Amino acid sequence: MSMMQAARLHEIGGRFVVDEIPIPSPGPHDVLVKVAASGIIPNLKNVTTHFPEWYPFLPLPRLPAIFGLDSAGTVAAVGTHVTAFKPGDRVYVNPGVGCGECRHCREGNAPRCESYTFTGYFGFGPGSQQVFERYPYAGYSQYMTAHVHSLVRLPDCLGFAAATRFGYLGTAYSAIRKAALRPAQNILILGASGTLGVGAALLALAFGAARVLVVARDALALERLKALDPRRVVPIRIGEGRIAEQVRALLPAGVDCMLDTLGAKAPTELSVDAMQAVARGGRIVQIGGVAGPIPIDPHPFMCAQLQYLGSLWFTTSEGEEMASMMESGILDLSILENRPYPLEKLNEALDEIQAEGNGFSNFHILHR
Repeated sequence: MSMMQAARLHEIGGRFVVDEIPIPSPGPHDVLVKVAASGIIPNLKNVTTHFPEWYPFLPLPRLPAIFGLDSAGTVAAVGTHVTAFKPGDRVYVNPGVGCGECRHCREGNAPRCESYTFTGYFGFGPGSQQVFERYPYAGYSQYMTAHVHSLVRLPDCLGFAAATRFGYLGTAYSAIRKAALRPAQNILILGASGTLGVGAALLALAFGAARVLVVARDALALERLKALDPRRVVPIRIGEGRIAEQVRALLPAGVDCMLDTLGAKAPTELSVDAMQAVARGGRIVQIGGVAGPIPIDPHPFMCAQLQYLGSLWFTTSEGEEMASMMESGILDLSILENRPYPLEKLNEALDEIQAEGNGFSNFHILHR
């Protein structure tokens, strides 16, 4: 077999078309992955419709292009210089790719690279086009190539569908590490009912947080989160008074750290309010990309020794750590509800995730 199916975007704002194209060959340091499942990102339709206008500094691949983040499958072939993986290995492909040559890439911290790119999605700098050209295949094709450094080995207990959630989980995982959350500390998750927030709550429990304060509007979602661990998960509903006042009524000293998972459409006032609930010396980590600017008064930040940090995606080594957590049973994804779609139904899936998606649903393409 020399040909494969791939859903490609041919024009901005258009719909994906399933084309038949040649199966690629891996380079010397690459692998060829037979994709079993690939995640569906709720924001993908905005990316392929509005990003050239909204964020012209975040480049898209040249069209026609294959999209698709968070892909998992089996190694089909390896390059001549690859020894750590072999055909048949089960893997997740981290789509975050840097130039491979700068100091940050050499240190294994590709998210800091000026050419950092989400293959199958969008880039973060002018060097992204070179990355897109090097790795033009992504999750909405039957096969894709990836550098060996992008592979996370999957334990047998982790299904391919669950692995498509790694992007959201990894983003929260890296943020919790930057927040320096220690066992028996308290964490606040703003926007906890979303896809990113639900994963953050699961990870905070796995990290041993004493109290996980989940903040959201959706009362039903808050109940589902509390059911994860009724002793440790504390729901805070947006709209029932100021967030900080509700938190301080429960924990007068405040929380040790906060993850802001709110998306671009959320009002920044929520972020500013929740930040007042962080204890002295605490850390606030931004991972949702709420539309700014967020006003910060330097003097209180200085006196309280607060830190405001940004965190982007996760490294492959952090992905391996998450896989180990799942293999050991520390991190359990059984709460997620799978919503699989065949490749030819990608456009319908993108419409339905806008109308029906929530933090507990796992929309993904399941290849035949």
